[in-house]
Parts: sequence; C-alpha cells; structure tokens
Amino acid sequence: MSCPLNHSAELNPAVLPLDWLLGTWQSDEPGEGSFPSISPFRYTETLHFSHVGQPVINFMFNASHAESKKPLHRECGFIRLQPGTNKVAFIIAQNSGLVEIEEGELTGQQLTLHSTSLARTSFAKQPYVQQISRHIQLKPGGRLEQTVFMALEGQPLTQHLHITYRRTD
Repeated sequence: MSCPLNHSAELNPAVLPLDWLLGTWQSDEPGEGSFPSISPFRYTETLHFSHVGQPVINFMFNASHAESKKPLHRECGFIRLQPGTNKVAFIIAQNSGLVEIEEGELTGQQLTLHSTSLARTSFAKQPYVQQISRHIQLKPGGRLEQTVFMALEGQPLTQHLHITYRRTD
C-alpha cells in the first residue's frame, strides 16, 4: 500500500517545518523489538509521509517480521503543528485497536512525543498499553531513526522498538 506525495498540491505553510519527513522511507536493516513480556524480534518497516495541501502531514507505517515477512504492526494517522510554536501532535490509529494522541516538540529535524490520550476497542488484547513515547530524528547522512518506548499495565516505560530508515523516493 502506498501513499504517494501529492505533487499537484502545494505544501501548506503550517507544516513546512516537517517537510524533511515527506516521502517513503524503508528500514535499511531490520529493526530490533523487545519488551520484558515478549521474546525479542527483528522487523522491517516502510514509512509513508504525504500531504494533500491541508495543514497536516498524513502517514502510514507498515511493519513486517524480518524473517517470515508476516505483516505485524500497522499505524496510520496525521501530524499537526500548533501554529506559531514547535508543539506537534500525532493522531494515530493502530491495527491492534489502539487509538492514540501523542504530543511533544519539534526541534530542528527531531520529534519527541509522549502519549496524552489512549483509547482501545472493547475487545483489545491485554495487558493494555498505558503509555507510549516516540523519538524520531533525521541523522547526519540522511538516515531517519525511530525509537519507541511503551508501558503496559504492571510494566514501566521501557524501550520497545528501534530502527533506522533510508529514503527510497
């Protein structure tokens, strides 16, 4: 599934500070996933960041198991900037039935986010996610790096995912 850039629409000035994200990114090596309650795993992921001229960036993240290629985690949503500030919000829907809002700051080409609101389907799998933090940064050399921290019921905020990507378009 792809989210091509809309080259016919001009990028809304409200999201110009996020233009470095636009495009398709593919993990250049498998990422590492772990958490105290699961076995460590390796995964690949494709990120699509696009726009249609509105004051938001659209995104879709698709992860697969590195060895079996079985689809894993899916996230899609929108990124908004509070006008006149460096405050940023991710509005995210996940294939697990979790919906979240993460808010934080944009500093140069670095995003630091923390969940402010979590909701889930009535039949979501337990233990429930209690908190998520995310750090996305464009590194020297053009690689994008993402680290995700997660807390579950009875488990403190712990690094869950770490991966780097290269732009493919």
